[in-house]
Amino acid sequence: MDKQLKIASKNLNFYYGQFKALEDISLNFYKSQVTALIGPSGCGKSTFLRCLNRMNDLISGIRVEGNISLDGEDIYKPSIDVVSLRGRVGMVFQKPNPFPKTIFENVAYGLKVKGIKDKNLIAERVEKSLRAGALWDEVKDRLHDTALGLSGGQQQRLCIARALAVNPEVLLMDEPCSALDPIATQKIEKLIDKLKKSYTIIIVTHNMQQAARTSDITAFFYMGKLIETGKTETMFTRPALKTTEDYITGRFG
Repeated sequence: MDKQLKIASKNLNFYYGQFKALEDISLNFYKSQVTALIGPSGCGKSTFLRCLNRMNDLISGIRVEGNISLDGEDIYKPSIDVVSLRGRVGMVFQKPNPFPKTIFENVAYGLKVKGIKDKNLIAERVEKSLRAGALWDEVKDRLHDTALGLSGGQQQRLCIARALAVNPEVLLMDEPCSALDPIATQKIEKLIDKLKKSYTIIIVTHNMQQAARTSDITAFFYMGKLIETGKTETMFTRPALKTTEDYITGRFG
């Protein structure tokens, strides 16, 4: 069965002022697949990720050329509702960033912003999202405690649950485990594997083993360019290009 194309960038160029941070990036992302973006620091992975939900719009002096489409629709066309786009393309950041509110309020936040007022529906969605974030059993008796009392790994799973509450179609993860210990990392990786059945997931990671463990497709970025992309297993065992092999085997980066 052919994979369903969910989000695609075509000939994407991105500028911070005069500086060209991304050059001619064309990359497709499919439903129910995890794509890992790898490459050394400063190579454009996170910048590219933030182009996919227009998070870069918040920075002054940026310019985007080329095309990014979600279900075939150009997300940079003037009529796009950016708030609604970010609901459809959720994001989890490098450092867990729970709001200084209760665990329940953190997950309910996006629902309330969307104008949902039905308390029963909100409670139902909060539980469903915390279950999807593999956190419910750990927090169900302390929903009204502050989220800031959770461990780092729990906070990151809370942020994933918060992103899931508004029913996104795509989940962007910018080094979601870099601030976590190995046990918390393992839980997030298991969660990614579970979530991919329902979502298109794009993860930026510095950790080669993590890319190998969690992703179906790997895309290697270097100096603002997409060097090579392919099935993860092939990329890690038989990459087509020497630059890719040198990076994956740790010769640089």
